[in-house]
Parts: sequence; C-alpha cells; structure tokens
Amino acid sequence: MLAEHQNMVAAGAKLCELRVDYVPRNLNVRRLIKERPGPVIFTCRREKDGGRYKGTEKERLLSLRTAIAEGVEYVDLEEDTAREIPRYGKTKRIVSYHNFRETPDDLDEIHKRLANCDADIVKIATMAQTTSDNVRMMRVLKKATIPTVAFCMGEIGTPTRLLGAKFGSPFTYATFNPERTMAPGQLSFHDTLHKYHYERINSQTLVYGVIADPVAHSYSPLIHNTLFQKLGINAVYLPFRVPHADLESFFADCTELGIRGLSVTIPHKEEVLKLAVSASDVVREIGAANTLTFTKAETKAYNTDYRAAMDCIEKAFPHEDKYTSMLGRRVLLLGAGGVARAIGYGIKRRSGDVVVCARSLAKAEELAAKLGGRAVAWELRHSARCDMIVNCTPVGMHPNVDETPFDGRYFKEGQFVFDTIYNPEQTLFVKQARQSRCNVITGVDMFIGQAALQFRYFTGHTPPIDVMRYTLKRAMSAARFDDDDQNTPPPSATPTPSEN
Repeated sequence: MLAEHQNMVAAGAKLCELRVDYVPRNLNVRRLIKERPGPVIFTCRREKDGGRYKGTEKERLLSLRTAIAEGVEYVDLEEDTAREIPRYGKTKRIVSYHNFRETPDDLDEIHKRLANCDADIVKIATMAQTTSDNVRMMRVLKKATIPTVAFCMGEIGTPTRLLGAKFGSPFTYATFNPERTMAPGQLSFHDTLHKYHYERINSQTLVYGVIADPVAHSYSPLIHNTLFQKLGINAVYLPFRVPHADLESFFADCTELGIRGLSVTIPHKEEVLKLAVSASDVVREIGAANTLTFTKAETKAYNTDYRAAMDCIEKAFPHEDKYTSMLGRRVLLLGAGGVARAIGYGIKRRSGDVVVCARSLAKAEELAAKLGGRAVAWELRHSARCDMIVNCTPVGMHPNVDETPFDGRYFKEGQFVFDTIYNPEQTLFVKQARQSRCNVITGVDMFIGQAALQFRYFTGHTPPIDVMRYTLKRAMSAARFDDDDQNTPPPSATPTPSEN
C-alpha cells in the first residue's frame, strides 16, 4: 500500500484514500500514517457498507481512533461510527453513506443526518438504477451548505463522478489501478485526469456527451475532450448510458444537468428524432439523428453520419454532378438502422439503386420502400448483385473482431466495400475485402468526419482533423497492443477562428 501510494503521488494524485479494509489483520496503522508520502483519507469499510473488513468492530474502531491520534488528514466514518468516535485533533471527518442497491428517495434527509454528525465533508454514494437518479444526486450537491461529495455508482452513474466538479464537489474518487476498482462505474485516475481533465471542470464548464446503451466502448469522449483542451474551450464531453426506457426522462433532465449537445448512437438514433423540436427536412427524411444541440429556445437534431458517409462515397465515385454520381450503380446496405437510413438516403439522392438486407426482413422492407429500393432476406445477401456493399451493422465491432456480416468468398475484385465500424479499423469484413482486391473505405474516415461536424455544431469551431485522427488511431492501437506509441510525436494543433 505504501509503495502504490508513492506511485500515486508521483503521478499527480493530491489526496489518496487508504482502504485498509483490504489489508489483512494486524495492520500497522502508525507506520502507514507516519510513512505516508502525501495527504490521505483513512478508510476501514465494513462488509455491510460495501467494504472488505472482516475483523471485530472493536478492532476496526481502534484502527480508526489510532489513525486520528496519529494526525491523519481525513478519516471516513459511517453514520453510526461517526456517533461513536468524537472529533480529535486536526483530523477532518468525512461522514459517509453507501448504498450498492439503489438510490433511495430520501437523499435530502440522508444528507441532513450525515451533516449533523459533526461532518467536515458529507459523502453519499448510491447505485443508479435510472438516469433520473443522477439528476437527483446532483440536486443534493447544488443544495448542500457544507462540502459534499455525492455521486451515483454503476455505469449509468459514471457521469456524476465528473459532473460533481461542476456542481460543487470538492473532489472525486478514481482508481489508480484499473484492475482494482473500489466501486462499480469508477473511472481510472488516468482517465479522470487526462481524458476528462477533471481538474479543469468548474461551474462554468459546458457539458456535452454521447448517449448509447452500452456506451463504455465509445471513443467519442477521448476525441472531443482532446479537442476541447487543444482549443482552450471550457467544456467536458461525457459518456451517458441511457437505457431505452429512460430516454424521454433523460431528455427532460438535460437542461438541469447543463447539457449543451449530444452525440447519439445505437440504439437511440431514430427515437431521439421524435423528441427534438427542430430538424432539417433532410434529417426528417432520413428518419434518424446522431447529433443534438440544446438551447433555451429549442432542441435541434442533425445527422452528421449522412454528410460524413457521403463525403467518403463521393471520393470513391467522383462526378461533376454529385446528384447523379451513383446513377446506374447498385448498393447493398447491410442493416436497417440509423446509419443505414442515412447512407441509403444519400445513395437515393445521388440516383443510386438501393438494396436493403437486415436480419429483420420487415425492417429491411420498410426501409427499402422508403428509399424506393428493394429488400432481400438476410440469408440471400450473398446473391445480391451490387457495385458497393456497405456494412451498417455492429457485426465485427470490438470486442467481437472475429465476426463479419458478409462471407468473404462472395466479394468480387474491383467491388467497393464500405465498413461503417471504426473500432477496429481493419475489421474482418475489411480484411477479406482487401484480400479480394476490392476498393475499401474504412469506418475511421466516416467516424472522424461525423465527429468533426458534430464539434462544429457544438462549438462553432472547425477542429484539427489531423489531431482527431492521430488521437483515435493511437488509442485504438494502445487498446489492442498495450503500446502507447510514445516515440511518435502528435501533430501540432492551432486554434481556428470560430465559425457560425
């Protein structure tokens, strides 16, 4: 514990929690406190409170009292423990409540009880069951009259660990070793500091994010937060896991959370359009949106998938008149979701012939009818004659990298193959297409293109594409090979003028 504490301080941690309930019996509290390299919170959590301590309550209380007597900076005490142990010396008291099952209705009452236990800091950590739990927890922070650390646990609750800095929390909890998380949904110290730039978040910070279910795999937070830092914009971009049942209530809570814009991905691209106040005719025609902006006047929907995908296709099929660039060409769309809608609409506008193939024949037929094309059953996808195949499904996405939506034996030399998946860039679908000497478009170009357009809608700034591409590829490489590629210098980024 002492050795890891040294590493944490060297890495920049300003306050470290010593979870002594993870240490076997006969803990030498005096040595631990005496040799600490920086300020600490001394915590000995019982099993009933979500900890690991298995000794007697008498021994646990003795450890806490000893730490206080030795002058530890902070001690964490549960409500009943705080009533047992009085204040002594300069040690500050964190009086805490943990609920690993739910976020109870009486958060205000719980906060009041903890504050009345001679608390210097109140800590409340509960399990988020719905996105509304996050909003209720942030309300506790905003109303608190004494320093309070309040957040929700679990993947749904992860954003509150960062949003707390905007609403008044003096600090947050992160794990130094990603393999040893103390609570569900806890972020790593590295990501908290370097991906989300926690120390830069304040009451004026603008909030953006991505909504999906699941959402942990998304690289969008890394890309957008890197851009915010490069361009000196006081904003943070967070991952919001929003189950389908919570979508409408999450929308209602966006203003209270200070959210200014959202990226939207699976499975919400079609549903969010019904909740937006304003959308262009193009977006309404597509029937799906992947970008939302929030102002006091309205919620506006955009589809940057459409524009980014068309940029990729126009490079593949250059033509003086883009609206006839696909004339006489047939495109097979694999999938019938939001991305397929956007790309199919673009192909139709460029006079192409669309064939839709999805696991649900009914959905394929519905989209094909809307695009003036035709549908084929999933089992017959290899028999469809086409000039281009576009994968709009998540098949082959990390971590399922050994899967493909199309048997490589049926690719034809010279055929155009477009995979909208960006992680990994070289999917099995793409690899087999290259082996068959097809013309390949990867999902990285589309992802970077749509993210750049989103960033412009969010901020009015044109982002540096080279920084986006470098950041994405470096992160994916590190994830696959655990190689940080430290020898490759990042491209320079110069802030660009604001564009309306």
